[in-house]
Amino acid sequence: MNFEDIERVAVLGAGNMGHGITEVAALAGYDVAMRDIEEDLVRDGYEQIEWSLGKLAEKGQISDEEAEATKERIDAVVDLEEAVADADVVIEAVPERMDIKKDVYGDLEAYAPDEAIFATNTSSLSITELSEVTERPEQFCGMHFFNPPVRMQLVEIITGAHTSEETLAAIEQLAEAFDKSPVRVRKDSPGFIVNRVLVPQMNEACWLVHDDVATVGEVDATTKFDMGLPMGAFELGDQVGHDVTLHVLEYLHEVLGEAYEPCPLLAEQVDSGDLGKKTGAGFYDYENGGVDIPADAGRDDVAERLLAVMANEVGKLVEKDVAPVSDIDEAMQLGAGYPEGPGKRADDHGLASLVERLESVHEETGAARYEVSDGLREAAAAGGFYGDDEEGETVEFDQLVVETDGAVGQIQLDRPARMNTITVDMLDELDAALDEFDDDDQIRTVLLEGAGDRAFSAGFDAASAAPGSGLEAAEMSRKGQRVFGRLEEVGMPVVAAIDGYCLGGGMELATAADMRIAGESARFGQPEHNLGLLPGWGGTQRLKHIVGEGRAKEIIFTARNDYEPETMFDYGFVNEVVSPDEFDDRKWDLARDLAAGPPIAQKLTKRAMLAGRDDTDAGLEYEASAFGQLFTTDDVWEGLAAFQQDREPEFEGE
Repeated sequence: MNFEDIERVAVLGAGNMGHGITEVAALAGYDVAMRDIEEDLVRDGYEQIEWSLGKLAEKGQISDEEAEATKERIDAVVDLEEAVADADVVIEAVPERMDIKKDVYGDLEAYAPDEAIFATNTSSLSITELSEVTERPEQFCGMHFFNPPVRMQLVEIITGAHTSEETLAAIEQLAEAFDKSPVRVRKDSPGFIVNRVLVPQMNEACWLVHDDVATVGEVDATTKFDMGLPMGAFELGDQVGHDVTLHVLEYLHEVLGEAYEPCPLLAEQVDSGDLGKKTGAGFYDYENGGVDIPADAGRDDVAERLLAVMANEVGKLVEKDVAPVSDIDEAMQLGAGYPEGPGKRADDHGLASLVERLESVHEETGAARYEVSDGLREAAAAGGFYGDDEEGETVEFDQLVVETDGAVGQIQLDRPARMNTITVDMLDELDAALDEFDDDDQIRTVLLEGAGDRAFSAGFDAASAAPGSGLEAAEMSRKGQRVFGRLEEVGMPVVAAIDGYCLGGGMELATAADMRIAGESARFGQPEHNLGLLPGWGGTQRLKHIVGEGRAKEIIFTARNDYEPETMFDYGFVNEVVSPDEFDDRKWDLARDLAAGPPIAQKLTKRAMLAGRDDTDAGLEYEASAFGQLFTTDDVWEGLAAFQQDREPEFEGE
C-alpha cells in the first residue's frame, strides 16, 4: 500500500485515544469508520468528537463549516466488517493489553482487505508479537499517538521485525497528512522512545520519596521549576494515572529485567485507588486544593539524579540503535513537552558527572536501575551524545558569519552572490551557531540578517541539494522545521533585520524570529505555490500565528514575491519599517535594548507563549508557574530597586 492510495481509515476503539485519532484523521480530510464493541461506547466517542470540534470552532482554529464537514466524514459503527471492509489503513486503539489486542487482530484479519495496513496505537507492547498473529506482518507497524491526539504533535512510527519499508513510509506520510510530526523508532523496543525515557524518570521520582531521599514537594519543585519541565514528576503521574504508569513499568520489568522494577510507592498508590486526577486524588488531592508545588524547594542533587536516570535510558536506546539521539530529543520535546531533549541537556550538564552519580548510587543501593549502560559510557568517553565540543575549538562557518558584540550574538547569512539562499549545510551551521550562543551566558539577544544589500534570503537553494525522493524531501523539511524552531525555543529574543528580498524559506526563517524590522527596500513573499510546492520549513504553521489564518492563506495562495514592508507592517508581520539611512543603527539599537532586559523573564515569556500557542490553558498554567519562579530570582529585586531609585536596572540573569 502506497500513501497515495490511502483514502479510507478505520479506527478500532472509541475511547480517549480512538475518538481522538478519528477526529485527527477526519480533520485531515479522510473518510473514517470509528468502531467499538457497544453502541453506547461508539455514541460516547462520537459525542466527544462533536464537543471537541465545537471547541476548535469556538476558538477560531477551524470554521463552523469545517467542523460540520469533519463530522460528515465519520461513520460510527459497531459491526467490525462494516468498519474495515473497505479500509486502506486500520488503526487499532483498544485497551493496552496484549491478549485483547491479539483477539482483535484475529477477528480483523477475516474482514480487512488484503492490501490494508494494520497500525497499532500501543504505547509500549511488542509490535513484532502483535504482527505475528496476523497474516500480513510486513504490513504491520506501530503508530503511537499521544494524548490528546488532537493537540499532541508527536506520532512514534515503530517498526516490527517484519515490517516493510513501504509500510513505514506510507504510515509516516499519513502521519504528516494528519498534520503530525512522525519520529521513527528503528527497532521494536519496549516503551519505544518517550515512554522508555519518561516512565523510568517517573519511577525514579517515586524511589526518591520511597527511600526518604526527598519529599514529593522537593521532587516536583525540582522537575517543574529547576529543570523547567512542563509538570512536576508527581503532578504528571497524577495527570496520566498511576495505574497507567504502573502497567507500563510492569511490562518493561517483565521484558527488560530488574532495572525497571516498579517502586512500591507507586504500587501502593494504585492499590489504594488514588490513581490521580481522574479519581479525585493521587499524590495531590484534587477535591481539596489540587496541585501545590513550592517554587523554592528544588534541589540540585535531585535534579542530577533524575537527569542521570534519563541519560542512562538515552544511552540504552542509542546503543541498541532504537533511535539516534537527535530523534530521541525531538520525540521528548514533541511528546513530553520538554524544553530541550534529555540528550542535549545531559551533554550540557556533563556526562562524566552523571556516570559518577549513577555509580555512586549503585554502590550505595545495589539496585539494577543504576547500572551504567554501555551507551552512556561510550557517549561520555566521546565527549557527549552529540560529540566532544569541549576542546575550545571554534566551529568553522562557511555560509554564515557568526560574531558577538557585547551581549548580542550576530548571525549573518553569507551567500550574497546567491542572494543568501539557504542550503542544507547552512541549516547545520545555523544549528551550530545557536548552540554556541546557547552555551554563552553573556549572549542575551540574537540578531539575524543577510549579507549584502540585495536580500535577507531569497529562499532555498534547490540546486545545492535537490532531494532525490519524497522521503528525502520530507526529511529535509523536518530538518528545516527543527532548526528554524530553535529560534522560537532559544531562551533569548531573536531579531530579524530584513533588507532586500525575504522570500520562501528566507521568509520562513524570519517568521521564526521574535521581532522583525524591515528596510524600505524589503520585499516579502511565499512563492512556493508557483512551483507546485508549499512552504516546508514551518511556513504553513508559524505565519498564521502572526498575521492570522486569512492573511497567511493570502500570502501563500497568491504566491506573490512583491509584498512591500508597509503592507507587511499593516498585516502585523513587520514590527518596524526603517529608512535606509537609519536601518543599521536601528537594528543594533533594538538588539542591544533587548539584550539589556531580564534574561530569565524573557526566556520564560517565550516558553509561555509557545506553550499556549495551540492551548491557551497550557500557556496560562506555564505563565503562572513562571511568574512564581521569577519571584525567587535576584533580577526581580534588582528591577524593583531600580524602579524605586529611578535608574536603569542591571539584570544579571540570576
